[in-house]
Amino acid sequence: MLALAVQAISPVPNAAMHQPVTAPAAGSHAAVLMPALPEDWSALPDLKLRRRPLRTEALSSYVRDEVRSGRCAATANHLRVELAVLVAANGQLRRIRPQAIGCPTVEQYASGVMLRMARSNVAPSGEDRWFRTQLVFRWQ
Repeated sequence: MLALAVQAISPVPNAAMHQPVTAPAAGSHAAVLMPALPEDWSALPDLKLRRRPLRTEALSSYVRDEVRSGRCAATANHLRVELAVLVAANGQLRRIRPQAIGCPTVEQYASGVMLRMARSNVAPSGEDRWFRTQLVFRWQ
């Protein structure tokens, strides 16, 4: 079973929190800018999906197997992965950054799960913005 936590939090606009993501084109002086991910994710607004994500045991079985094999640690039959998601002004996903939990395979897996869940499922915000969310993988 997979659970997606979503809460409403006010965004903290900050024009100084932008960084270039690509080199300028030949002969151009303009760089593409994207918001920088702040160190403190608590100020990020929560990611809201238009459609509810599917809940399935199959999504958690990989995480369960990683824990049971000793490659990842969990104190109970669940593991939570916090994610920061950069959404473009038009609602397309630009980046997903998992918060380190000491298990890179599950961090990357959670990023892939979030990509599949959120693709074409996020409303346009009118500006490029980071959001936060979490995935909780549960198993028996």
